Amino acid sequence: MSSTTPAAVSLDDPTAQHLTASASTVADEVRPGLAGTVHLPGEPAYDAALGGFNLALVHRPALVVRAASPEDVARTVRAAAGHGLGVGVRSTGHSAAPTGPADVLLDVSALDGLEIDPVERTATVGPGTPWRAVLDAGAPHGLGGLCGSSPHVGVVGYTLGGGLGPLARTFGFAADHVRSLDVVTPDGALVTASPTRNEDLFWALRGGGGAFGVVTSMTFDLFPLRTVHGGTLWFDVADAAPVLHRWRELVPDMPESVSTSVARLNLPPLPDLPEPLRGRAVLVVRYVRHLGDDGQGGRDGAPADGLVDALRSVAAPILDTVGDLPYVRIGEIHADPEDPMPFVERGGQLRELSADAVDVFLAAVPPGSPVMMAEIRLLGGAVGRPAAVPNAVAGRDAACTLFVGSLGVPLGPPDAAAHVQAVHDAMRPWCTGGSLLNFAGPRDAASAQLLRTAFGSGTYDRLVSMRRRLDPLGVLAPSSRWAAVQGVPGVPAA
Repeated sequence: MSSTTPAAVSLDDPTAQHLTASASTVADEVRPGLAGTVHLPGEPAYDAALGGFNLALVHRPALVVRAASPEDVARTVRAAAGHGLGVGVRSTGHSAAPTGPADVLLDVSALDGLEIDPVERTATVGPGTPWRAVLDAGAPHGLGGLCGSSPHVGVVGYTLGGGLGPLARTFGFAADHVRSLDVVTPDGALVTASPTRNEDLFWALRGGGGAFGVVTSMTFDLFPLRTVHGGTLWFDVADAAPVLHRWRELVPDMPESVSTSVARLNLPPLPDLPEPLRGRAVLVVRYVRHLGDDGQGGRDGAPADGLVDALRSVAAPILDTVGDLPYVRIGEIHADPEDPMPFVERGGQLRELSADAVDVFLAAVPPGSPVMMAEIRLLGGAVGRPAAVPNAVAGRDAACTLFVGSLGVPLGPPDAAAHVQAVHDAMRPWCTGGSLLNFAGPRDAASAQLLRTAFGSGTYDRLVSMRRRLDPLGVLAPSSRWAAVQGVPGVPAA
């Protein structure tokens, strides 16, 4: 989720007049034969078409195209490129950057096709398909995909950005398990990318994000996942220090079957929260353990189960939901918000989590802080190993992720971004200087540097070279997304 607002353009400005003319021309070119719909500013449906999950985004595109087929996507990209407009892709709007008056907002949410192949153990989805649909369709076959913390996020955008989920230490990134992609390239061509076709494009899209093409279909692996052992331990903030220090001491010995994270939350007094948590400052520990392909085994590792027991012995949880959980309900562990909200965020990575780092982390997010969430996720295990088919996923060598978020205007303070950044500044001595693509935050100069560091010079230079070759006009990285930043890869379609 980004929080950037496109710059306003005066209607009397010659540039604005040119963009308006270009938008009308593009609309006239796209409409004939379009299965979807086109909306221009001033039309009744235009404003209604701008919504998405993150209400901190302000979209003011030249026009909106709601695609209903891959051909609609290709037609839109070709027309926009031919008239000097960029294309911003949106599905759920969880991680989309804003679009401005030089952009076409391409809404792919209607491309929500889903096919499950229980024999091959694969799913094939469109760019508008959310993880909730995959979880529900796979469950009758005992299969599940490597979704993230929220099942309401789009499968494709999440995966192109890497995809770090609740079972990441066991299976790796979601991008590591993609089999093929159907893609509209920046010149409007429809191609397939796989280990044997358009291999460079296949490498870049899996981890480098959607700036290399608009994915119209993706086939990826499913895994035997009926049940996991997991849940959350909610502790009062008064117990945060001893609990988090104990967590830090124990997690280096966790087997790869265990994925875990901790978060300091300053919860609002919302009625949909459990009564003991409303308006409360807490430390929450998330825990997921893979039980084996049959969903029954994997219980013989005492150190893994010992993490939860050890934390329970440090302090009594306010709430304790750890137990066997059907994988289809994996989203209940993080319990991410489902309703649209304004949100400001920034991510990073930690090379280590020392005792001093724990103390600084907790001090940086005191009760009453405008920061709503500060999270540390344990990496390592399968996350730290390269994919069987190499991809562009960055940041595999970090010890943990650091992700900080706050409510933005109008629900949060106008300086929410500064409060979020202050937590990262406090943790700087332990940071790698990089970030996972999906966690980097607003597409600005700061995130550009985070990504450059995380990718490393070899991967970064290869991605930039591919961007220049595939999209010399910057059709899929329009200037309103990147402001003054030039040549930066990795704009995920969300």
